Amino acid sequence: MKLIIGLGNPGKEYENTRHNIGFMVLDRYLKNVDYREKFQAKYYKTTLYGEIVYFVKPLTYMNLSGISVKEFVRFFNISIADILVIQDDLDQPFGKYKLKKNSSSGGHNGIKSIINELKSDEFIRLKIGIKNDTLKDAANFVLNKFTSQELNIIEDMFPEYIEIIDSFIKYGSDKTMNNYNTK
Repeated sequence: MKLIIGLGNPGKEYENTRHNIGFMVLDRYLKNVDYREKFQAKYYKTTLYGEIVYFVKPLTYMNLSGISVKEFVRFFNISIADILVIQDDLDQPFGKYKLKKNSSSGGHNGIKSIINELKSDEFIRLKIGIKNDTLKDAANFVLNKFTSQELNIIEDMFPEYIEIIDSFIKYGSDKTMNNYNTK
């Protein structure tokens, strides 16, 4: 069983904002599915490549994302090794990505909440770059909408993000990290 979390904030006002890249990737991966609600999250359950997979978008707002993640892990008895979290990353060049596990939150409040609630940092993260070299106010920047140029870059990268999700479901975190962190 796999748990794939897309981080973001609920509500129309946050659609297409940099902090919502996790929601955007899940929506792109799943296309037009009917999400259900459980544990303060929207989720979609399916079977892919012989694995039961829960795709989750916490509705607790970014800073409390760990609350719903913890409930899914507890209720469905999901191993920490079977969790992939998709997040924005101010340190990565725009649109580029890095896969990480066993590391700190790097100042990302959604990740900090998940680490605190799970009492572990051993889950894999797909960190998608939203870096802006003219960054002055990080909180304001991440809550602003993508520019059309940024959306074009993200659009071009979606196929690779989708490959990473498929690889994680099929092969797990170690093989996925080995294959995609070298590209």
